[in-house]
Amino acid sequence: MKKTYSKIGDTCRVTFELPAEVNAKSVSLVGEFNDWDKEAHPLTRRKDGRFSATVNLKAGANYRFRFWVDGSRWENAWDADQYVPNQFGSDDSIVST
Repeated sequence: MKKTYSKIGDTCRVTFELPAEVNAKSVSLVGEFNDWDKEAHPLTRRKDGRFSATVNLKAGANYRFRFWVDGSRWENAWDADQYVPNQFGSDDSIVST
């Protein structure tokens, strides 16, 4: 993940990426920052096959998130700041801003 903070440090622009090796046709970014809405942040497929999306988040917080892949499976960020268990028996990715 690439993080860029605003000049006054109150927001953080985070670029989320999933590598081409995920073998996906479509990917959405889903997390606490968008109320787990599977349609709020679709990722764009890049020429090299990876997927990415950039979101502005409030700085100084931790956010749970995951990727919704091909409308049928969850994938965690390969470069998350940490992972925490969720109530479904798997883990959520964490981004710290």
